[in-house]
Amino acid sequence: MKQRKKIGLDFEVDKLTNSIENIITGDSFPTDITLIINADLKGVTKKNDWQFDWKLEFKQPERDVYKLTIVNNQTVIQGLISIEIKSDHVYMHLVESAPFNKGNQRFMQAFLVIW
Repeated sequence: MKQRKKIGLDFEVDKLTNSIENIITGDSFPTDITLIINADLKGVTKKNDWQFDWKLEFKQPERDVYKLTIVNNQTVIQGLISIEIKSDHVYMHLVESAPFNKGNQRFMQAFLVIW
């Protein structure tokens, strides 16, 4: 039997929240999780420091891509997640925080909670 290669995760979850939180002030912002549309992806590119090809992910018919935004501010995407509903589980293909939410200098801390 072929041995499976173990793949480690290269991120750390430092805090679980049910909203978007400003890590400097502690302010919490109500969030929306909605399906993206093609127009949402205009600025979501590697050129703009996104790590994944979300346009390609969006084109996969078996997957749903959701955006995390602050209520009443749908144009600023805080994070994205791609999932696929299987018969016995939900498979998460990709999840990514917006580039401005990454690293030591990030302003917001975003975490996606689905279901």
